Amino acid sequence: MIRLATRGFNRSLQIRLASHHVTFGQWIFLRILWEQEGLTQRELSEEAGLTEPTTHTALQRLEALGFLEKRTLAGNKRKQHVFLTKRGKELRIELEPLAVEVNEVALAGLSSSELDIIRKGMLLILDNLEEDERKAGEEGRKVPPTRIPT
Repeated sequence: MIRLATRGFNRSLQIRLASHHVTFGQWIFLRILWEQEGLTQRELSEEAGLTEPTTHTALQRLEALGFLEKRTLAGNKRKQHVFLTKRGKELRIELEPLAVEVNEVALAGLSSSELDIIRKGMLLILDNLEEDERKAGEEGRKVPPTRIPT
């Protein structure tokens, strides 16, 4: 049910983002960059929990749309850092209310006590899954890469 709810949230937001010519994948990176600019592609991949090729593709498209630019910083000409353009920063004003709207749509009809129970339950679920992943890492079990080895 949680997976289906997540899918529903994502699709609802995708519908709204489409009118701004932004995909859900691009939205993920915009949200990160609105909070912290100047990250490298690798750092963005880690923040988003996505592979570097996926990140590369999304960043190329965002750059082509004029929402971001890549620059090298003094002292390291090899690494490129990602910065939002003026238009990329302005998008925040247009797009963040869409996410708020999706949350309002999804939570309509729930009482404050029901919302409290859901929040507490979700926090517990997230803690449990985080602990499970930590233990798996200690045992040498890790999430397999999404790329197929060649």
